[in-house]
Amino acid sequence: MTVPGYADEIRWGIIGCGDVTEVKSGPALQRIPHSQLVAVMRRDAALAADYARRHQVPRWYADADQLIGDPEVNAVYVATPPASHAVYAIRAQRAGKAVYVEKPMARTFAECCDMLRVQNETGMPLFVAYYRRALPGFQHVKELVEAGAIGAVRLVQVRFLRPLDDVSGGLPWRLRPEISGGGLFFDLAAHTLDYLDFLLGPISSIRANACNLGGAYAAEDTVLASWRHAGGAAGSGSWCYAAPEGQARDEIEIIGREGIIRLSTFEFIPVILENRHGRQEYPHPKPQHVQYPLIANLVAALRGEAEPLSTGASAARTSWVMEQMVAR
Repeated sequence: MTVPGYADEIRWGIIGCGDVTEVKSGPALQRIPHSQLVAVMRRDAALAADYARRHQVPRWYADADQLIGDPEVNAVYVATPPASHAVYAIRAQRAGKAVYVEKPMARTFAECCDMLRVQNETGMPLFVAYYRRALPGFQHVKELVEAGAIGAVRLVQVRFLRPLDDVSGGLPWRLRPEISGGGLFFDLAAHTLDYLDFLLGPISSIRANACNLGGAYAAEDTVLASWRHAGGAAGSGSWCYAAPEGQARDEIEIIGREGIIRLSTFEFIPVILENRHGRQEYPHPKPQHVQYPLIANLVAALRGEAEPLSTGASAARTSWVMEQMVAR
């Protein structure tokens, strides 16, 4: 889905210039060739002005519609909590702007479908910030699998444990389904599930059980699931966000006919390959700006030079999978 002729220079505006844009993504918009950050928006005018000053951004707004209407902006990055992703993305698409949305794509699969429908109506490109698809370590795992380093993939197993969050000071938006769509499963497991979609094909045939075991908030904190990938591999996963202290886990095992690959979703530790040739470790350092490789890919796609790695269509599949797994 290259976008021939969309624009030679991509001039970004950020809606919601909060923490995620400080290091992970915002600087990349300014440092990638043919990419500029020309405007930012935050409802708190003082914070918007401060961000613009610190990051040398020419203009700031306290109203999203003003940023969307800025004639210098031709691509909008929606970096707000998920409750407003669909609202702002649709407004930007209808204003003739390309859109890049933080993950998860929206609160619900239905909202994702609304965004895709407007994309089809307007022809405006729609991308989502599942940036692991572009990170070198995750790209290397895909190359190993496709090169047959472990033979045909039979099974992928995910295990994620994290201690219960302290919410004595109030619930953050990530734990409020009316804002985030779900709890930490929606916020964190989304990255793993989307990468597995990229690696092994779309997920279907889901069987799952979701529950709340910690009792600290209403959203599910434990999910057990099994599934099949379009490429034929089976999958299973267990996520518990109410695990004991000192017992954190973040593990993905890809089991093939001739070997195993082990990696982590969030820890930038070496990827491990074990096959008939022995054991090998591949360093997987964390980039300073983790969204840089994906944003560089999307800028190239908007210039007609590359296929985008993370689209609205692929991200909507991940939202559908998560909904099936929690099955409220």
